[in-house]
Amino acid sequence: MTHRFSRLRRASQAAFPALLLVLAGCSGPVLDPAGDIAREQRDIILFSTALMLLIIVPVIILIVLFAWRYRKGRGGTYDPTFDHSTPLELAIWSAPLIIIIALGALTWSSTHLLDPFRPLSAKAQTGAQAAAAAGQPAQKPLVVQVVSLDWKWLFIYPEQGVATVNELVLPINRPVRFDITSSNMMNAFYAPTLAGMIYAMPGMQSRMNAILRRTGDFDGYSANYSGAGFSDMHFRLKGVDATGFARWLADVKASSRGLGLEDYRALLKPSERVPVLHYSRADTGLYRRILERCVEPGTACSSQVMMQDAMPGHRMMPSRDGAEAPKPQGAIFKENSRSTGSSLAPKTPAEHSPDHQ
Repeated sequence: MTHRFSRLRRASQAAFPALLLVLAGCSGPVLDPAGDIAREQRDIILFSTALMLLIIVPVIILIVLFAWRYRKGRGGTYDPTFDHSTPLELAIWSAPLIIIIALGALTWSSTHLLDPFRPLSAKAQTGAQAAAAAGQPAQKPLVVQVVSLDWKWLFIYPEQGVATVNELVLPINRPVRFDITSSNMMNAFYAPTLAGMIYAMPGMQSRMNAILRRTGDFDGYSANYSGAGFSDMHFRLKGVDATGFARWLADVKASSRGLGLEDYRALLKPSERVPVLHYSRADTGLYRRILERCVEPGTACSSQVMMQDAMPGHRMMPSRDGAEAPKPQGAIFKENSRSTGSSLAPKTPAEHSPDHQ
């Protein structure tokens, strides 16, 4: 038996360096955040893991101890008539119940506190408060409009009048408000060092509030499968100070490329591994057109359609006898007036005629 334990100890010692290498791979962007929201999310992950280990580790240890203590053989306590133990039942059920309650409370509170639509908390505003205490004016949030394309990311800075493709540059210690939508396919905007993942959907707007605390080059991803170019749909996230952001803006505005409707229609074409592009001029109404899906010529924006539908005098097209035409119904709700065949069967030429009664 001693020989077996010595072999087990040597095997565990040999596996320990490999385990360290595996754990070293966990020190990625999620566990090395550069923003306040990402830092709070990392703390939740670590705290949840520690809570779960409170029950997992003792269970693993007790499995080994019970197997050794209650073995059948010399030195073991073998009791085939064992039936029930109240202290043991209390220990088995109370500890997991307490941990589940703690995890539920943590999940509920963090879900509301880290709501991406919610403005940054007072904790996230410490940088702005420190700047105000030093006599510097408080900065309002930087607005960045994010559009998911196939297969690239478009970032529009409406207040600065510039736009980029696959490059997001943010000043540190300044709150940022992201308005997020998609061109034609559901996607997910994910910058793990900045904040969590949030979906981008066509015709809808998501919002995320975040702040970056340190300079550096980070990676952003598409976190929802969207076709052939999904694996290369990355963007570069750069954290710079105020001087660096002003310098970057000057470099972008020095570009001769502009972003209007025609330029955006060209970007709509699916393309993979698109390099970083800078646009010195961005159409101020472009994001609204993308959101309301009226980029193509002759397409009415959704706000115009809803406004027209909400007008008091708006009525459905009248029929030939002057009465209001009935609300159209799908074929599944229509009664079959034919004695044979389906209601979806082709009509005769006489039935297509306008004079057919």
